[in-house]
Amino acid sequence: MQRSLAITKSLLPSIIRYKNPVQAICRPSYDVFINHRRIDTRRTVAGLLHDYLTRLDLRPFLDSRSMRPGDNLFDKIDSAILDCRIGVALFSPSYCDSYFCLHELALMMETKKKVIPIFCDVKPSQLRALNNGTCSEEETQKFNSAIEEAKNIVGITFDSSMGDWSELLRDASEAIIKNLMEANQDWPNEN
Repeated sequence: MQRSLAITKSLLPSIIRYKNPVQAICRPSYDVFINHRRIDTRRTVAGLLHDYLTRLDLRPFLDSRSMRPGDNLFDKIDSAILDCRIGVALFSPSYCDSYFCLHELALMMETKKKVIPIFCDVKPSQLRALNNGTCSEEETQKFNSAIEEAKNIVGITFDSSMGDWSELLRDASEAIIKNLMEANQDWPNEN
């Protein structure tokens, strides 16, 4: 893992190099938004990924690490999504039971963020938002559209009972860095 960390850090200057001074001033608050179901992934993949990306001098947003008492939940999360370069959707067994997870995913998809799906202990075919009375039928449709869109993106699959955690972190961080490099070339669109 140390070798992977060193190689990844050597790529970082190309991520944070800007074409003009306006880009340096307008640098987003967060590079990566980590969308996850807290009960399933906070103490495992979400927390590990946040820490790994932080050690690479990236700025990931993870609700439990990036928010403080007094922050307005929707305001802080929505602005982090709108401000970030890319999103990581950590799908897990109870992901679709969370209004917040689905809201965040829908916002990332609506705003055309580049999203890297990671399927942790769940198959893409198992993902579906059900209307359990906590949201309107229109929201349920919006959430299912976002899920379907995410299912059509090449992602990373991980089985925590047999998978190698260091391999997951390496694969996820490499995908994130590659996508950040591509996003940096397009942002902002004017030279």
